[in-house]
Amino acid sequence: MLLQLLDYLGVGVFAVAGSIVASRKGLDFIAFLFFATLTGIGGGTLRDLLLGVPVFWIKSDGYLMVCLAVSILMWFFAHIVEGFRKPLRWADAIGMAAYSVMGAAKALSIGDTAFVAVAMGVATATFGGVLRDVVAGEPSAIVKQEVYVSAAFAGAGSYVVLNYLGLGNWYAAGIAALLALCLRGGAIEFGWSLPSYSKSTKGA
Repeated sequence: MLLQLLDYLGVGVFAVAGSIVASRKGLDFIAFLFFATLTGIGGGTLRDLLLGVPVFWIKSDGYLMVCLAVSILMWFFAHIVEGFRKPLRWADAIGMAAYSVMGAAKALSIGDTAFVAVAMGVATATFGGVLRDVVAGEPSAIVKQEVYVSAAFAGAGSYVVLNYLGLGNWYAAGIAALLALCLRGGAIEFGWSLPSYSKSTKGA
């Protein structure tokens, strides 16, 4: 039940992020729906295709209904959401935290290795946002010098480790998602980043 809730949370919050991009560009409702759906289901679709399992939103209309409902709400209330502090980045952060756990959990549930599970967690958490930014012609957070992919890695990795240590699924998922959210939140609010590569020109 917890993983199902995280799945819907990830789709819903990513759909909000997609709708915010559409609102900032002054697009029509169909574009709202397109960006919400692309962002909401993009990461999970990649995960399921790579894992060779039925794509999650084809098996259940609930996910598409979530994207539709978010699109309708955002069509009327996007200007209110924009009044909050950094709404796009925080919506991405919440969706990333939920999906980093969900992606890893799904890989483990079908018997894949810990390494595959972590990779699927990262892919699920980041791919929808990358797709949205590419289509919208916006710079993606994935190429900025701040904690983003590493936060997804921490969330997926900690979930896998806690799962293997035998911690209850509720606790493992909750701790892992919170860790990912805190790391990404630190990047949003305080500019946290890892050391970046610096090419040496000595001897050139």
